[in-house]
Amino acid sequence: MVVLIDTVSEKQVRPRHPEKVNRPDAKSPPKPDWIRVRAPTTRGYADTHKIVKENGLVTVCEEAGCPNIGECWDKKHATFMIMGDTCTRACAFCNVKTGMPGVLDATEPEHVALAVAKLGLAHVVITSVDRDDLADGGADHFAQTIRAIRAKTPTTTIEILTPDFLRKDGALEKVVAARPDVFNHNLETVPSRYLTVRPGARYFHSIRLLQRVKEMDPTLFTKSGIMVGLGEERHEVLQVMDDLRSADVDFLTIGQYLQPSLKHHAVMRYVTPDEFGGYEKVAYTKGFLMVSASPLTRSSHHAGEDFAKLQAARAAAGR
Repeated sequence: MVVLIDTVSEKQVRPRHPEKVNRPDAKSPPKPDWIRVRAPTTRGYADTHKIVKENGLVTVCEEAGCPNIGECWDKKHATFMIMGDTCTRACAFCNVKTGMPGVLDATEPEHVALAVAKLGLAHVVITSVDRDDLADGGADHFAQTIRAIRAKTPTTTIEILTPDFLRKDGALEKVVAARPDVFNHNLETVPSRYLTVRPGARYFHSIRLLQRVKEMDPTLFTKSGIMVGLGEERHEVLQVMDDLRSADVDFLTIGQYLQPSLKHHAVMRYVTPDEFGGYEKVAYTKGFLMVSASPLTRSSHHAGEDFAKLQAARAAAGR
Protein backbone atom coordinates (compact mmCIF):
# COMPACT_ATOMS: atom_id res chain seq x y z
CA MET A 1 0.00 0.00 0.00
CA VAL A 2 1.23 3.45 -0.93
CA VAL A 3 0.29 6.48 1.18
CA LEU A 4 0.43 9.82 -0.59
CA ILE A 5 1.10 12.90 1.53
CA ASP A 6 0.33 16.25 -0.06
CA THR A 7 3.08 18.64 0.96
CA VAL A 8 2.41 21.16 -1.77
CA SER A 9 -1.22 22.25 -1.63
CA GLU A 10 -2.06 24.79 1.03
CA LYS A 11 -4.98 24.20 3.37
CA GLN A 12 -8.16 25.86 2.13
CA VAL A 13 -8.89 28.91 4.25
CA ARG A 14 -12.46 30.14 4.62
CA PRO A 15 -12.79 33.63 3.12
CA ARG A 16 -13.16 36.45 5.61
CA HIS A 17 -16.21 37.70 3.71
CA PRO A 18 -17.64 34.74 1.75
CA GLU A 19 -20.65 36.75 0.62
CA LYS A 20 -18.35 39.21 -1.17
CA VAL A 21 -16.01 36.77 -2.92
CA ASN A 22 -17.84 36.73 -6.24
CA ARG A 23 -18.51 40.44 -6.39
CA PRO A 24 -16.65 42.44 -9.03
CA ASP A 25 -13.84 44.62 -7.76
CA ALA A 26 -14.92 48.10 -6.74
CA LYS A 27 -12.03 50.49 -7.32
CA SER A 28 -11.62 53.63 -5.22
CA PRO A 29 -9.67 56.76 -6.16
CA PRO A 30 -6.13 57.10 -4.75
CA LYS A 31 -5.91 58.29 -1.15
CA PRO A 32 -5.11 61.98 -0.72
CA ASP A 33 -2.23 63.14 1.47
CA TRP A 34 -4.47 63.98 4.43
CA ILE A 35 -5.40 60.29 4.86
CA ARG A 36 -1.85 59.03 5.42
CA VAL A 37 -0.93 57.54 8.82
CA ARG A 38 2.29 56.08 10.22
CA ALA A 39 2.79 52.36 10.75
CA PRO A 40 2.49 51.27 14.42
CA THR A 41 6.00 50.60 15.74
CA THR A 42 6.17 52.08 19.27
CA ARG A 43 6.83 50.34 22.59
CA GLY A 44 3.41 51.40 23.87
CA TYR A 45 1.77 49.73 20.88
CA ALA A 46 3.70 46.51 21.55
CA ASP A 47 2.74 46.52 25.25
CA THR A 48 -0.96 46.98 24.45
CA HIS A 49 -0.80 44.23 21.83
CA LYS A 50 0.71 41.87 24.40
CA ILE A 51 -2.00 42.53 27.02
CA VAL A 52 -4.77 42.07 24.45
CA LYS A 53 -3.35 38.74 23.23
CA GLU A 54 -2.52 37.42 26.73
CA ASN A 55 -6.16 37.84 27.72
CA GLY A 56 -7.49 36.28 24.51
CA LEU A 57 -9.40 39.41 23.58
CA VAL A 58 -10.61 40.80 20.26
CA THR A 59 -10.36 44.49 19.40
CA VAL A 60 -12.25 46.40 16.76
CA CYS A 61 -9.01 48.31 16.23
CA GLU A 62 -7.56 45.22 14.53
CA GLU A 63 -10.69 43.60 13.12
CA ALA A 64 -11.97 46.74 11.41
CA GLY A 65 -8.52 47.86 10.29
CA CYS A 66 -8.71 51.22 12.08
CA PRO A 67 -6.17 53.73 10.73
CA ASN A 68 -5.63 55.16 14.23
CA ILE A 69 -4.48 51.92 15.87
CA GLY A 70 -0.84 53.05 16.15
CA GLU A 71 -1.73 56.30 17.92
CA CYS A 72 -4.34 54.78 20.25
CA TRP A 73 -2.43 51.65 21.23
CA ASP A 74 0.70 53.69 21.91
CA LYS A 75 -1.39 55.43 24.61
CA LYS A 76 -2.76 52.03 25.77
CA HIS A 77 -6.23 52.88 24.46
CA ALA A 78 -7.87 49.81 22.91
CA THR A 79 -11.51 49.31 21.94
CA PHE A 80 -12.56 45.82 22.97
CA MET A 81 -14.92 43.88 20.72
CA ILE A 82 -16.91 41.33 22.69
CA MET A 83 -18.90 38.24 21.66
CA GLY A 84 -16.32 36.93 19.20
CA ASP A 85 -14.79 38.07 15.93
CA THR A 86 -17.58 36.92 13.56
CA CYS A 87 -20.58 39.08 12.66
CA THR A 88 -23.97 37.78 11.56
CA ARG A 89 -24.44 40.69 9.15
CA ALA A 90 -22.55 41.59 6.00
CA CYS A 91 -22.41 45.37 5.70
CA ALA A 92 -20.77 46.62 2.52
CA PHE A 93 -18.32 48.88 4.39
CA CYS A 94 -17.13 46.68 7.26
CA ASN A 95 -13.98 44.55 7.49
CA VAL A 96 -15.12 42.42 10.45
CA LYS A 97 -15.35 38.74 9.54
CA THR A 98 -18.84 37.50 8.61
CA GLY A 99 -20.51 34.15 9.15
CA MET A 100 -22.11 32.11 11.95
CA PRO A 101 -20.44 32.94 15.29
CA GLY A 102 -19.58 30.44 18.00
CA VAL A 103 -21.04 30.22 21.49
CA LEU A 104 -20.48 33.10 23.89
CA ASP A 105 -17.44 32.90 26.17
CA ALA A 106 -18.82 33.19 29.71
CA THR A 107 -15.40 34.25 31.01
CA GLU A 108 -15.02 37.12 28.54
CA PRO A 109 -16.49 39.89 30.75
CA GLU A 110 -13.95 39.08 33.47
CA HIS A 111 -11.08 38.94 30.95
CA VAL A 112 -12.07 42.35 29.57
CA ALA A 113 -12.21 43.79 33.09
CA LEU A 114 -8.76 42.36 33.85
CA ALA A 115 -7.29 43.89 30.68
CA VAL A 116 -8.84 47.27 31.54
CA ALA A 117 -7.14 47.09 34.93
CA LYS A 118 -3.77 46.05 33.46
CA LEU A 119 -3.88 48.90 30.93
CA GLY A 120 -4.86 51.35 33.66
CA LEU A 121 -7.70 52.76 31.56
CA ALA A 122 -9.55 55.77 32.92
CA HIS A 123 -12.08 55.41 30.08
CA VAL A 124 -12.83 52.29 28.06
CA VAL A 125 -14.85 51.65 24.91
CA ILE A 126 -16.62 48.30 24.50
CA THR A 127 -18.20 47.31 21.19
CA SER A 128 -19.32 44.04 19.63
CA VAL A 129 -20.16 42.19 16.48
CA ASP A 130 -23.84 41.86 15.56
CA ARG A 131 -25.25 38.70 17.12
CA ASP A 132 -28.62 38.23 15.45
CA ASP A 133 -28.37 34.55 16.40
CA LEU A 134 -28.87 35.34 20.11
CA ALA A 135 -32.31 35.85 21.63
CA ASP A 136 -31.29 39.20 23.14
CA GLY A 137 -28.66 40.12 20.55
CA GLY A 138 -25.99 39.89 23.24
CA ALA A 139 -27.50 42.55 25.50
CA ASP A 140 -26.95 40.54 28.69
CA HIS A 141 -23.30 39.96 27.72
CA PHE A 142 -22.86 43.73 27.38
CA ALA A 143 -24.43 44.21 30.82
CA GLN A 144 -22.18 41.54 32.37
CA THR A 145 -19.09 43.20 30.86
CA ILE A 146 -20.08 46.59 32.23
CA ARG A 147 -20.64 45.13 35.70
CA ALA A 148 -17.33 43.24 35.62
CA ILE A 149 -15.40 46.43 34.78
CA ARG A 150 -17.22 48.35 37.52
CA ALA A 151 -16.25 45.65 40.04
CA LYS A 152 -12.60 45.55 38.97
CA THR A 153 -11.94 49.27 38.35
CA PRO A 154 -14.81 51.34 39.82
CA THR A 155 -13.42 54.68 38.66
CA THR A 156 -13.15 53.68 34.99
CA THR A 157 -15.81 55.37 32.87
CA ILE A 158 -17.43 53.06 30.32
CA GLU A 159 -18.53 53.82 26.77
CA ILE A 160 -20.39 51.17 24.80
CA LEU A 161 -20.90 51.01 21.04
CA THR A 162 -23.78 48.62 20.47
CA PRO A 163 -25.57 46.88 17.61
CA ASP A 164 -29.14 47.92 16.90
CA PHE A 165 -30.79 44.93 18.71
CA LEU A 166 -33.25 44.78 15.82
CA ARG A 167 -36.31 42.66 16.70
CA LYS A 168 -34.89 41.84 20.16
CA ASP A 169 -37.59 42.87 22.62
CA GLY A 170 -36.25 43.85 26.04
CA ALA A 171 -32.61 43.87 24.94
CA LEU A 172 -32.03 47.62 25.14
CA GLU A 173 -33.48 47.75 28.65
CA LYS A 174 -30.86 45.24 29.87
CA VAL A 175 -27.99 47.36 28.60
CA VAL A 176 -29.32 50.69 29.87
CA ALA A 177 -30.00 49.16 33.31
CA ALA A 178 -26.26 48.38 33.59
CA ARG A 179 -25.67 52.15 33.36
CA PRO A 180 -22.74 52.76 31.02
CA ASP A 181 -21.51 56.35 31.00
CA VAL A 182 -21.87 56.75 27.22
CA PHE A 183 -24.26 54.85 24.98
CA ASN A 184 -23.09 54.92 21.36
CA HIS A 185 -24.90 53.44 18.39
CA ASN A 186 -23.71 54.45 14.93
CA LEU A 187 -26.05 55.26 12.06
CA GLU A 188 -23.05 54.75 9.74
CA THR A 189 -24.58 56.53 6.73
CA VAL A 190 -27.55 58.53 5.46
CA PRO A 191 -30.96 56.82 4.93
CA SER A 192 -30.74 56.73 1.12
CA ARG A 193 -27.57 54.60 1.28
CA TYR A 194 -28.87 51.97 3.74
CA LEU A 195 -29.96 49.33 1.21
CA THR A 196 -26.51 49.44 -0.38
CA VAL A 197 -24.26 50.09 2.60
CA ARG A 198 -26.09 48.69 5.62
CA PRO A 199 -28.84 46.39 4.28
CA GLY A 200 -29.44 44.47 7.52
CA ALA A 201 -30.31 47.62 9.48
CA ARG A 202 -33.16 50.14 9.53
CA TYR A 203 -32.35 53.83 9.81
CA PHE A 204 -35.39 54.92 11.81
CA HIS A 205 -35.09 51.94 14.15
CA SER A 206 -31.58 53.16 15.00
CA ILE A 207 -32.82 56.72 15.57
CA ARG A 208 -35.59 55.41 17.81
CA LEU A 209 -33.12 53.23 19.75
CA LEU A 210 -31.02 56.28 20.62
CA GLN A 211 -34.14 58.21 21.57
CA ARG A 212 -35.31 55.39 23.87
CA VAL A 213 -31.98 55.37 25.71
CA LYS A 214 -32.57 58.98 26.76
CA GLU A 215 -36.18 58.24 27.67
CA MET A 216 -35.08 55.39 29.97
CA ASP A 217 -32.15 57.27 31.55
CA PRO A 218 -31.74 60.98 30.72
CA THR A 219 -28.43 61.08 32.63
CA LEU A 220 -26.65 58.87 30.09
CA PHE A 221 -24.69 60.54 27.31
CA THR A 222 -25.72 59.34 23.86
CA LYS A 223 -23.53 59.31 20.80
CA SER A 224 -23.71 58.35 17.14
CA GLY A 225 -21.56 58.57 14.05
CA ILE A 226 -21.59 58.40 10.28
CA MET A 227 -19.07 57.93 7.50
CA VAL A 228 -18.94 60.19 4.46
CA GLY A 229 -17.63 59.43 0.99
CA LEU A 230 -20.23 56.73 0.32
CA GLY A 231 -22.25 58.70 -2.20
CA GLU A 232 -24.29 60.83 0.19
CA GLU A 233 -25.25 64.45 -0.50
CA ARG A 234 -24.50 67.33 1.86
CA HIS A 235 -28.17 68.03 2.55
CA GLU A 236 -28.60 64.39 3.62
CA VAL A 237 -25.82 64.72 6.19
CA LEU A 238 -27.52 67.84 7.57
CA GLN A 239 -30.81 65.94 7.81
CA VAL A 240 -29.08 63.18 9.79
CA MET A 241 -27.92 65.85 12.23
CA ASP A 242 -31.50 67.05 12.66
CA ASP A 243 -32.79 63.51 13.16
CA LEU A 244 -30.16 62.83 15.83
CA ARG A 245 -30.92 66.06 17.66
CA SER A 246 -34.62 65.16 17.58
CA ALA A 247 -33.56 62.02 19.47
CA ASP A 248 -31.61 64.23 21.93
CA VAL A 249 -28.24 62.74 20.96
CA ASP A 250 -25.33 64.56 22.62
CA PHE A 251 -22.27 63.63 20.56
CA LEU A 252 -21.80 63.29 16.80
CA THR A 253 -18.78 61.85 14.97
CA ILE A 254 -18.19 62.15 11.22
CA GLY A 255 -15.28 60.42 9.50
CA GLN A 256 -14.09 59.47 6.04
CA TYR A 257 -15.06 56.00 4.79
CA LEU A 258 -12.00 53.96 3.78
CA GLN A 259 -12.38 50.83 1.65
CA PRO A 260 -11.08 47.68 3.44
CA SER A 261 -10.75 45.65 0.21
CA LEU A 262 -11.70 45.76 -3.45
CA LYS A 263 -14.74 43.61 -2.63
CA HIS A 264 -16.14 46.24 -0.28
CA HIS A 265 -18.09 49.36 -1.24
CA ALA A 266 -15.92 51.80 -3.17
CA VAL A 267 -14.97 55.20 -1.85
CA MET A 268 -17.07 57.52 -3.97
CA ARG A 269 -15.26 60.66 -2.86
CA TYR A 270 -12.65 61.84 -0.38
CA VAL A 271 -14.18 64.67 1.62
CA THR A 272 -11.73 67.51 2.24
CA PRO A 273 -10.67 68.66 5.72
CA ASP A 274 -12.35 72.02 5.05
CA GLU A 275 -15.66 70.26 4.37
CA PHE A 276 -15.32 68.33 7.62
CA GLY A 277 -14.72 71.62 9.39
CA GLY A 278 -17.91 72.97 7.88
CA TYR A 279 -19.91 69.95 9.06
CA GLU A 280 -18.53 70.43 12.58
CA LYS A 281 -19.57 74.08 12.71
CA VAL A 282 -23.08 73.32 11.48
CA ALA A 283 -23.49 70.45 13.94
CA TYR A 284 -22.63 72.68 16.89
CA THR A 285 -25.23 75.21 15.77
CA LYS A 286 -27.82 72.41 15.83
CA GLY A 287 -27.18 71.81 19.53
CA PHE A 288 -24.77 68.88 19.89
CA LEU A 289 -22.67 69.07 23.05
CA MET A 290 -19.70 67.49 21.24
CA VAL A 291 -18.77 67.07 17.59
CA SER A 292 -15.75 65.36 16.08
CA ALA A 293 -15.50 65.66 12.31
CA SER A 294 -12.30 64.96 10.38
CA PRO A 295 -11.03 62.48 7.78
CA LEU A 296 -9.60 60.14 10.44
CA THR A 297 -12.35 60.57 13.05
CA ARG A 298 -13.59 57.22 14.36
CA SER A 299 -16.14 56.45 17.08
CA SER A 300 -13.62 55.61 19.77
CA HIS A 301 -10.76 57.88 18.67
CA HIS A 302 -9.79 60.16 21.61
CA ALA A 303 -12.81 58.78 23.48
CA GLY A 304 -11.36 59.45 26.93
CA GLU A 305 -10.45 63.07 26.22
CA ASP A 306 -13.79 63.59 24.47
CA PHE A 307 -15.70 62.21 27.47
CA ALA A 308 -14.14 64.83 29.74
CA LYS A 309 -15.10 67.54 27.23
CA LEU A 310 -18.61 66.10 27.02
CA GLN A 311 -19.03 66.35 30.79
CA ALA A 312 -17.78 69.95 30.77
CA ALA A 313 -20.09 70.87 27.90
CA ARG A 314 -23.11 69.44 29.71
CA ALA A 315 -22.25 71.35 32.85
CA ALA A 316 -21.84 74.58 30.87
CA ALA A 317 -25.13 74.02 29.02
CA GLY A 318 -26.97 73.11 32.21
CA ARG A 319 -28.63 70.02 30.74
